[in-house]
Amino acid sequence: MSIKKRVLITGGAGFLGSFLCESMVERGHDVICLDNFFTSQKMNVQHLLSHSNFELVRHDITMPIWLEVDEIYNLACPAAPGHYQFNPIKTLKTSVLGAIHVLGMAKRCRARVLQASTSEVYGDPSEHPQTESYRGSVNPVGPRACYDEGKRAAETLFMDYYRSHDIDIRIVRIFNTYGPRMHPFDGRVVSNFIRQALQHEPITIFGDGSQTRSFCYRDDLVRGLIAMMDNAEGFCGPVNIGNPGEFTILELAEKIIAITDSRSEIVHEELPTDDPVRRQPDISLAQEKLDWEPTIDLATGLAETVEWFRSIDMSDYRPPTPNF
Repeated sequence: MSIKKRVLITGGAGFLGSFLCESMVERGHDVICLDNFFTSQKMNVQHLLSHSNFELVRHDITMPIWLEVDEIYNLACPAAPGHYQFNPIKTLKTSVLGAIHVLGMAKRCRARVLQASTSEVYGDPSEHPQTESYRGSVNPVGPRACYDEGKRAAETLFMDYYRSHDIDIRIVRIFNTYGPRMHPFDGRVVSNFIRQALQHEPITIFGDGSQTRSFCYRDDLVRGLIAMMDNAEGFCGPVNIGNPGEFTILELAEKIIAITDSRSEIVHEELPTDDPVRRQPDISLAQEKLDWEPTIDLATGLAETVEWFRSIDMSDYRPPTPNF
């Protein structure tokens, strides 16, 4: 018999958070979705409002909040470069103050708390693929540092609360993720390419397109988050959660053009500062400790994502920032 838990999901109305909320509601838990709606959409969780075990709270995690919970998934933070660079100081505060506030709550409630960290803690890596033991190569004064260093600082806080106060923590390093409910104007490659392809606009590739990424489908990723939260061995991580399939950005563009039967042409623009050249997770630890690995290949996931993009009205989505 499963135990009904009180689950807080910060950033719960976002792309991943909303699907995690769905999963927790379906499991019968009491779910509190907390979001400030900077980059997320209320429509992502609107269908859950009629459920008696779902509660939506508009709140910014940089401010303290007192709730009684058993588990916390800390997903709150803008993750697309155009969004997190729009207000870099606020981005850093979201990672650092947000971590302090959820850790304080976990300490008071004796709750288990999971930090959604990122592969960006590895920066532009010299190790390939990236293992959890790799310490990274991050430019601490570059335009991406507000996100990269914020997430690194959050991991530090989680480990210090674990060592100092015996808090039950979990740290997950999320690699590139895609799927339905991606914000069409988040500025990242999958959403940009699909939106441009469906409108037969030129597809913009930064650099020559030889840089690589590894793309994990939303369902696989959320399944990994839940596996990490539920692991009973006390394994706190950090652990990589992502799909080890590695593709160049040019390959991704060509796949999306083929799936959408688009007339779009590919155009090249200057590569942004500190953009990683390669990104691929080593998921051996997740396989060993969580019995987790992705099951959805890129072609299948892209087809599902394109179908969702076709089903939405773009006018329902406001660009959160002008530089998407």
